[in-house]
Formats: sequence, C-alpha cells, structure tokens
Amino acid sequence: MGKMVITAAVTGAEVTRQDNPNLPITPAEIAAAAVEAQQAGAAIVHLHVRDVDGNPTQSLDVFRDAMARIRARCDIVIEVTTGGAVGMTADERLAPVTLEPEMASLDCGTVNFGEDYFVNTLPMMRQFAATMREHQVQPTLECFDLSHIDNAAILINEGLLQAPFHYGLVMNVPGAVRYDAETLAFMARRLPAGSFWTAIGVGGKAANASIFGAIALGGFIRVGFEDNIYVRKGVPACSNAELVERAAGIARTAGAEIATADDVRQLLKLRSN
Repeated sequence: MGKMVITAAVTGAEVTRQDNPNLPITPAEIAAAAVEAQQAGAAIVHLHVRDVDGNPTQSLDVFRDAMARIRARCDIVIEVTTGGAVGMTADERLAPVTLEPEMASLDCGTVNFGEDYFVNTLPMMRQFAATMREHQVQPTLECFDLSHIDNAAILINEGLLQAPFHYGLVMNVPGAVRYDAETLAFMARRLPAGSFWTAIGVGGKAANASIFGAIALGGFIRVGFEDNIYVRKGVPACSNAELVERAAGIARTAGAEIATADDVRQLLKLRSN
C-alpha cells in the first residue's frame, strides 16, 4: 500500500499517573485520547482499560463503555488487548473479543516480564486464535522473542490463522529480547512472505529507535503511553497525540503517506461493521 500505519497504545496496564499525570484512565479519557490520536495520524488504537481505582481490568462493562465512546466520536480501528495484565486468567484476558472489535492482540509465547513472567502456552494460543476467528476479529500476533514467530507458524499451519497476517514485534521488555536494529531486522526477515508488522519498542530509547527501524525496514509504527511516557529524555509527553504527531512527522519526512483507518480496513481485510 505504501502508507505508514500508526497504532496508538494510549493506556496499557503498567503505567500509572505517578509515572505520567496525563495518562488516560477512565473510559471518557481513553476515548478522548483515541480521538486526539487519530487526529494526529493514528489509524489504530490499542485498547487497555482500567477500573475505578486505576488498576488494569478486562471487565466487559468497562471495555464496552470505552469502545462505545470511541465509536461515537471517531472511526479509528479498535484493537483490544488480550494480554491484559500479569496474573489474569486466559478467560479474563480473552473476554473482550466477544465484544467483536475489529482487531485484538494475540500473544504468541511465554515471556519474562520484568520481575514476573507472562504465560502463553500453545493450547492457550489455539484457544485465543479460535475465538478470534469465531468472532471475525483480526489478530495482531505479538511476538516478544524469535520462538514466538515459530509458535505463530504452528497456528498458521493448523489453519487457525489466515492471511493477511499482522505481527507486533515487541522488543525491550525487561527480561525479554532487547531492541536494536539488527535484532529487529532479523525478526522481520523470519516472518511469512507478505506479512505486515508493527515495531513495538518499550521504554523511551527503544520506542524512539523503533520508529526509525520500522521506517527503514518496511514495518509500521506503534507509539503511546503504554510503551513510552516521554516526548524526549526526562520530559513527560503531554498526551498520546503528541507522540503520534511526532511519529507521523518523522514518517512524512521519510516520504511516507500516513494511513487512515479505512486504509487499514482494506489492507488487513477487516470485518465490515
């Protein structure tokens, strides 16, 4: 398509208001952040939600509220998380898929996650893939390590996933694969021919570098408070939109046209709502 797809991960599960006071937490705040992100150039919003105390939740009621508010105000593609947060059960994590968003993350392997670990067994991945197929939800195959790309290939070979494939290459999570251009390029080369992929760098340095890595290697960009709370070293971003706007500006300087939500729907053959 020759266009740059930008995803805005506006909230996440780990960041707090103590980290950045501008973090959107309520459904209304998250919806406003999604609208602003789309206006700045994002085509997809990666959606986590929080409870009334600001803790991560997979509550269907909260997801339903946030999704309704987003859809009432803009046409950005909604990608819900099925990662949720460390310690959640598979059924908890998978529940928002039943609300039939256009996309959802599908984590493709167990990984160290800071001081903890994030469990994704092959039977769990099959369950997630089958449920997404049942609800016509396009998965983003999140890979935190090289073996996760091979795990995704198992699901493809078993007929649980169908092209077009979209991968999220998640790098620099503490305890997982580091971010550098060489490693990103190696992982991208291991994807099935014709796949689309988004570079996801966690932490300020990796998040910024991954923008340039994605542009150089033909991938897409993800930014937002889930991955990075700083607009530059030591300076908290005022909003997710500020991070999107900067990424879009870098992509345009490199000669890319910024994709719209409808471009993404066409590219990834998303279900018509």
